[in-house]
Amino acid sequence: MKIFCVGRNYVEHAKELGNYIPNEPVIFMKPKNALLNLPTPFYYPEFSNELHYEVELVLQVCKNGRYINKRNAHSYYNAITVGIDFTARDIQNELKQKGLPWEKAKAWDNSAVIGSWTNFSSKQQKENILFSLKNNGTIVQEGNSNDMIFKFDDIVEHISNYFSLNIGDIIFTGTPAGVGECVVGDLLEGFLGDKKMFELEIK
Repeated sequence: MKIFCVGRNYVEHAKELGNYIPNEPVIFMKPKNALLNLPTPFYYPEFSNELHYEVELVLQVCKNGRYINKRNAHSYYNAITVGIDFTARDIQNELKQKGLPWEKAKAWDNSAVIGSWTNFSSKQQKENILFSLKNNGTIVQEGNSNDMIFKFDDIVEHISNYFSLNIGDIIFTGTPAGVGECVVGDLLEGFLGDKKMFELEIK
């Protein structure tokens, strides 16, 4: 199982971090042990003093493939959920300043959280998907799949040009604006529309 992630896929999020708007998907990966299996507790990482939440729509790959054409890409994923790409922002900023890779800031154990899966029943469901994140009962991030720079099928096509997609792989599709810091004791809840997909407390 592989975890693919897309960076800078919402214009306003790229702007809020002072990043350029990409002309192709920005892809990075997390290892399998980055996935936190809820209800396993989530612990604030000891190496960071600035932990940020980034809520995202997450796709589940349902078919093996390579060099997938965009017009066929919709058949390679059949379920969706909401997840958090946790980021040690202080570590990431240090690495970026030095021109170094982000893995220590993005790919550490339990840095990827996903909720329960919802199956797609029609192609139309893959558009205009609303999602959000609450921190201690207050909405801190809201997103709509229509606002993504690169849509689901663009992402699948692009990833498959470089990596094989296999059944069970998951794809984090990018976070909207509103990322922010979280601390011990915070309760984070992810929603797909009005449906709660996960909750976790930072310990």
